Amino acid sequence: MDTYEIAVIGGGPAAITLAKILGKKKRIAVIRPEDHSMIYCAMPYAIEGLISVEKTLKKDTLVTDAGADLIRAVVEQIDLENKRLLLSDSRTITYEKLVLATGAEPFIPPIPGTALMGVTGFKTENDLSAIKKFITMGLKKAVVVGAGAIGIELAQALKESGLQVDLVDLGSSVLPNLVDREMTDELEGEILRMGIDLHLGAKVVSLEGSTWVERVSLDNGRVIHFDQNDECTEPEGLTHDGIVIFAAGMKPSVELVRGSAIALGKDGIIVNDVMETSEKDIYAVGDCTQYLSGITGRVSPGKLATNAVPMAKILGLHLLGQGRTYPGFYNGAATKVGNFFVGGTGLSERIARQEGYEVVTGFSEVTTQFPIMPEAKRLKVKLVADAASGRLLGAQIVSGEPVTGRIDLLTFAIQKETSVRELTDLSYSSQPYQSFYPAANGVVLAAEDVLRQLS
Repeated sequence: MDTYEIAVIGGGPAAITLAKILGKKKRIAVIRPEDHSMIYCAMPYAIEGLISVEKTLKKDTLVTDAGADLIRAVVEQIDLENKRLLLSDSRTITYEKLVLATGAEPFIPPIPGTALMGVTGFKTENDLSAIKKFITMGLKKAVVVGAGAIGIELAQALKESGLQVDLVDLGSSVLPNLVDREMTDELEGEILRMGIDLHLGAKVVSLEGSTWVERVSLDNGRVIHFDQNDECTEPEGLTHDGIVIFAAGMKPSVELVRGSAIALGKDGIIVNDVMETSEKDIYAVGDCTQYLSGITGRVSPGKLATNAVPMAKILGLHLLGQGRTYPGFYNGAATKVGNFFVGGTGLSERIARQEGYEVVTGFSEVTTQFPIMPEAKRLKVKLVADAASGRLLGAQIVSGEPVTGRIDLLTFAIQKETSVRELTDLSYSSQPYQSFYPAANGVVLAAEDVLRQLS
């Protein structure tokens, strides 16, 4: 029976981060059920063929070279009282401290037909391999459910692979958790320009077929057929030419501890600011957890690798006796829609109002380079501020060039509880190929727009 100071269940970014921090200092095991750890956000580009599937697989040496043991097995049972793990290969491991890094899995709604063949989520190596195989075998059509970042990236990849693609979302606009409605007109136009059929304000109510999914019924009465007929034609001789992929959100993978003494919330395992659970010597990090917004202090979604990694860093340093704490989720994120780069951070206007803030918003529109430069593209900024204090709550950018640098700047401003008045004092750089004219900066202009309204 192997004994470890720390046993980590899971093999994703949080587990790898813990291995890097603790591997040379503690006897640590990373227990991974999958054959490989995946670079999840790269999966659509493997579907498209921009990169090989192999390039989405992380090397095992990220764990083993760090000094940790990598165990490929499924944990079938946790014995909390005796600090033991029963593995699928009949081995038993004992631990001093246990870390749950079990991640999350695609949410597939409880509607008729989800057990049909050709219905899948999009998260695992098996999902990726199956979709690639279907395309190779002559797949003609896909319905992607969920117009968030992964859903849009996947829909684009499938379209580039030669498929007819329908993108369905319950919301009234795309990327509802990243940007507000008025930032999406160009994005939706771009999706349509690419030839993707967009169904907004629509809910999938059932999937139909015999053994393989053949039809997708929406709550607005529309039916998407996987054949050459249109919606008004009685389908005949349906072929197995279509798949349905759910990319409409994630749910925490917590079945291993459900019913145990470990406290669970709606969004996962409840942790504190050093990743402790309700049980002594049991910790949790990443997508399987429930934690708080760094802005509101209330429970907030935060299932991003860019949250999982810092959570794991905080835990690793805590286990080494360093007094760091996790400040909460700010959820800076970005995606690409056709020729547009999109980013958001903090609270959207919609969410801020739901959280009880009275908000003021400011906008600016400049270009990514001096307007006189031949490749200058539009850059649109929206800021969301608390009307009472002037504190920056959120920011959104749509641009013809990458936005992550500006989004990171604005995330830091939100973390430091910066006011829009302070943001108007931002000292910035300028260069013809990299910015608008020195006379103006998109972030500062949007902050000045908010300040005018507050005044």
